[in-house]
Amino acid sequence: MANRRQVIAHTKDRGEVRGGGKKPWRQKGTGRARHGSIRSPLWKGGGVTFGPTKERNFKKIIPKKMKRKALFMVLSAKAKENLLIILDTLKLPLPKTKVISQILARLPIGNNSCLIGLPGIDKNIILAARNIHKVRTIQAKDLNALDLLSFKYLLIPKESIEVIKKTFLG
Repeated sequence: MANRRQVIAHTKDRGEVRGGGKKPWRQKGTGRARHGSIRSPLWKGGGVTFGPTKERNFKKIIPKKMKRKALFMVLSAKAKENLLIILDTLKLPLPKTKVISQILARLPIGNNSCLIGLPGIDKNIILAARNIHKVRTIQAKDLNALDLLSFKYLLIPKESIEVIKKTFLG
C-alpha cells in the first residue's frame, strides 16, 4: 500500500514562490529592519518554512521471494476456504455488463466482492465487468497479495493457472 501512495501535499518554500528577486530597500540608513527578499517566510506571500514537500518517498522494496510466498499463501488460503472459483472458459461475444452479471449470478459469489483473473487482456470481459460494483478484473501475471486480500472471491479461467505457474514459478 505504501508503494501505491501518492504525495499530494506540497507547499512552496522561499525559492519556489513567485517574485522577490530584488532587495526591498538598502541595508543601512533607512531606520527599518534589514531584509534581502520580500518572499522570506517572515513576509506575507512568502515561502513556507517547514511545510510538506513533494520530494518525500514512501517506496518500500519487498524481496521477490517474499512477494511470491505471500501470493501463494493467499491463493492457498482462498482455495482452502472455497473462495477460489475456477472456470473452464470465460469468453464473451460482446462487451455486455448484463451477460457477465448473469454469469456471476449463477456462481456462489452472491453479493460479495470478486476479482476476475484473466490470462491476458480480454477487452470484452474488461468492458463488461468494469461497471459492476465490487467486481474488478486483473491479468493473472499481475496478481498480488494486496488485491487478492481486498476481494473475497477470486474467479479465474483454467488458462490463468498456466499463466500464474509460468510467471511466479518459472
